[in-house]
Amino acid sequence: MNHLETDWLKRWAMYSPNAIALVDDATGDNITYMQAFERSNRLARHLMDVEGVKPGDRVAVLSTNELDYVLLFFAVQKTRAVLVPMNFRLTPPELQYIVDDAKPTLVIEQEALADRINGYPELSFDGPGGVTSILRDSTTDSSDPGMHSDFDSPSMILYTSGTTGRPKGAILSNRMLFWNSINTGLRLNLVQQDVTLTFAPFFHTGGWNVLNLPFLHRGAKQIFLKKFDPDRVLQLIEQERVSIFFGVPTMMDMLRQSPLFEKTDLSSVRYAIVGGEPMPIGLIRDWHSRNVPVRQGYGLTEFGPNVFSLNEEDAERKMGSIGFPNFYIDTRVVDDQGNDVPKGTLGELLLRGPVTMDGYWNNAEATSKTIVDGWVSTGDIARQDEEGYFYIVDRKKDMFISGAENVYPAEIEHLLRSHPDIREVAVIGVPDSKWGEVGMAYIVLKPGAQMDTDAVRAFCEGKLAKYKIPKHARFIAELPKSDAGKILKRALPKEI
Repeated sequence: MNHLETDWLKRWAMYSPNAIALVDDATGDNITYMQAFERSNRLARHLMDVEGVKPGDRVAVLSTNELDYVLLFFAVQKTRAVLVPMNFRLTPPELQYIVDDAKPTLVIEQEALADRINGYPELSFDGPGGVTSILRDSTTDSSDPGMHSDFDSPSMILYTSGTTGRPKGAILSNRMLFWNSINTGLRLNLVQQDVTLTFAPFFHTGGWNVLNLPFLHRGAKQIFLKKFDPDRVLQLIEQERVSIFFGVPTMMDMLRQSPLFEKTDLSSVRYAIVGGEPMPIGLIRDWHSRNVPVRQGYGLTEFGPNVFSLNEEDAERKMGSIGFPNFYIDTRVVDDQGNDVPKGTLGELLLRGPVTMDGYWNNAEATSKTIVDGWVSTGDIARQDEEGYFYIVDRKKDMFISGAENVYPAEIEHLLRSHPDIREVAVIGVPDSKWGEVGMAYIVLKPGAQMDTDAVRAFCEGKLAKYKIPKHARFIAELPKSDAGKILKRALPKEI
């Protein structure tokens, strides 16, 4: 395939040059597809001619959600370099690990987030002479630079924490983004007239690939918010006649609790896309009472991420199900020996298709363990019912989700074990009324040592992002273990 499959802005600048592509809720600025195309060209030329960005280079970005971030993605794509979005909630040591692994040619930072990374050339995102001013400098050349990204070339690297406690960079190709968009459009019936809101962070695959890039692939319109604000989201749904939007159950519950929920005109919404975890039946019914169907799904950074979708008419009847796999996705549910299991039997979910990552950056060992004979091992335990609907029974390894953020206990345990008074530790997710789940650290202290929950949290501050820091700690004499000496986390109480 040629470059046209990757240069979606160019196509829509030709088909519908005056159609609105992006709206900045903070400023009210509207950007047409022609403007988006020209501005991304302008920035691509600067990256190549001034910053020296070459094909295959990594360009790391540390920024909150901004409309210009989307144009930056397309500019980097035009240079045939690779975008590396970074989590702005991470501490400097966590960020430094990622950039030292990716070794970017350039780090682009928002002024408010500057001075967190050392040792790499930098370009301001929003300061004088930075990305924002380059995009809007109408005196510079905005013609197509002519060097387009190949269909199979890497497009971005998204770092996701793993059970080893160290982040791994999933390599997403243009091919993967294209086929995810095709799968999404086919299952969600996306059209150019659709309107959505984007507030999921760009260091997550959901921020790019659930609706953002599929909408741009179809010439549709999206409104960008810097953060999730339930009242503002409801206002915009009515004001902008939003047709589809995405959220996690925590967000959907916050919207329901808003005093505007019953007053807002939601008649434009075809359905809400919900992921991350199953949505409680009561919450589904609350949204259905406002005539907003709920479609639950499933995906992961390494594959998709729009992998499964539950039809809205099944939301109540098949509560907890992720539905059926989307187009061009093969599935298996296997036992520990790799044999397919019958319906109703638990097994690991395997996935295959053109939406597979290229592998983990600089980590051949992890890649070989995750992708075997073209099948991606999700690490998630699943089952199929007699009608063929899929259910995820256990989350990947010991991961839990806190306020839509994936939290991997091994990373927290690795840090806590470095405390001189801690002998052993196991971290699990426990229920929380606000965040869905939060961390509970079960700790065995060394003889004579004393600690409390406040001391545990204080030790983590500055070393872990806030959402990773355990909210609770329980001090016990011994952790439950198997005959082989492995800690049995399933035997730890989840009661607070």
